[in-house]
Amino acid sequence: MALVPFDDRDGFVWWNGSLVPWRDAKLHVLSHGLHYASAVFEGERAYNGKVFKLREHSQRLIDSGRILGFEIPYTVEEIDAATNAVVAANGQPDCYIRPIAWRGSEMMGVSAQQSKINVAIATWAWGSYFSDKEKGIRMCWAKWSRPAPNTAPTSSKAAGLYMICTMSKHEAEKNGYADALMLDWRGQIAEATGANIFLAIDGVLHTPKPDCFLDGITRRSVIAMAKARQIQIVERAIWPDELAQAQEVFLTGTAAEITPVGEIDKYRFTPGPITKALLEDFGRATRGEVDFPIS
Repeated sequence: MALVPFDDRDGFVWWNGSLVPWRDAKLHVLSHGLHYASAVFEGERAYNGKVFKLREHSQRLIDSGRILGFEIPYTVEEIDAATNAVVAANGQPDCYIRPIAWRGSEMMGVSAQQSKINVAIATWAWGSYFSDKEKGIRMCWAKWSRPAPNTAPTSSKAAGLYMICTMSKHEAEKNGYADALMLDWRGQIAEATGANIFLAIDGVLHTPKPDCFLDGITRRSVIAMAKARQIQIVERAIWPDELAQAQEVFLTGTAAEITPVGEIDKYRFTPGPITKALLEDFGRATRGEVDFPIS
């Protein structure tokens, strides 16, 4: 299938307050966000025209900007409305959505106090992030580790934090794997390159504490689903050799949704009753049949 570049597509992008033709949504090469990663973004999905957990995503975009030291010039309500408008304008009831905010081209240097904060929202059709989800994907260990929270703004969805994720995923794909599992600076299990991880051990669901990586909105939704099913959840430090104790492993994220894992290095897993139950609940939630409020 021919690659369709993202700068040469039909449709509309919401750009600083108005819908503009897709191909006209351009920025200058000397934009601060490009050079210094002074940008934050979100990943969202719409199902049958409704954006899953839209309010939580819009709020996190604003919160991420504040962590990076800038104020997004729109309210949560305005970002919600803009997101719905661009989904409707592009006629894509089932789509991926990318809001992004970044420092512009007014100043070029480490200091950019007077740069304008720009906001754009785009949508595109996107199916499954991973193939072979039935048996579970194959994963390897990443060479790069998630940074300590005193070295990077790890609680924000900041663009710069994804550089090592891209490097790790490219290396995994080059070696025939679907993704890589990243450790943190302590050597504990952190997350995949773009998704959180859960381990089912003897009927209890374990997941790493998000103290150096993003506390995903899908992650929190799955925790709410598990609690509704009376499945015990334990958020804790998890060491790599504890994978030997797990019967089921899955990833969660906007792109990954809920993705079973079949292999991580020498460890093997089989999608079982907990994974299948949560996949069922996730489908019901994204279809709007039931809501699982998250804190």
